Amino acid sequence: MDIVCKIEALFKRRGATLYNGNQLARREPVTAVAHALQCAQLAEWAHADTTLVAAALLHDLGQLMGGAPDEGLCNDQHERSALTFLAGGGFGPSVLEPIRLHVEAKRYLVATDEGYGDNLTLASRHSLALQGGPMSIEERFAFLSQPFASRALQLRRWDDLAKHPGKRTPPLAYYLDVLDDVLRDSKQPARVAVA
Repeated sequence: MDIVCKIEALFKRRGATLYNGNQLARREPVTAVAHALQCAQLAEWAHADTTLVAAALLHDLGQLMGGAPDEGLCNDQHERSALTFLAGGGFGPSVLEPIRLHVEAKRYLVATDEGYGDNLTLASRHSLALQGGPMSIEERFAFLSQPFASRALQLRRWDDLAKHPGKRTPPLAYYLDVLDDVLRDSKQPARVAVA
């Protein structure tokens, strides 16, 4: 089974699950698949390249790994949980790094954008406390020095906006095709200039 089929299976198995629906402080108003689709759609609407659209779709995939199909989603290390799985399937840093950094991006934005924290959902505020709260000045400099920090900040903004129950999006199959395109493009041989 290839990586895209495995991703589809994860979304089918646990995608209808709410983000820890059994704990009010951590509940989000949408299912995991609705959140992923809305996030990918926002990336597309912003004319992001296909690797960032893929990262937007997959940023919470770690939440879907493990656990029973009806068990709430509450993996506080989700941004790292799926990285080995995705890297083993052929996804490169332009997909993986924004995923890895999207939680740090939230901590950065809370520390640098006045009012950002006020717009977070209750669940996102709760997880922020578990994730270390606002970044210190030193942490901010370290975050910004990472090559994919700006892409992670874009992803974070879409992540925060992708929580509207009933919002229409393209189906999962549409974005699975995007993943196929990203993987196919990453396997293209480098072009060599001939003198």
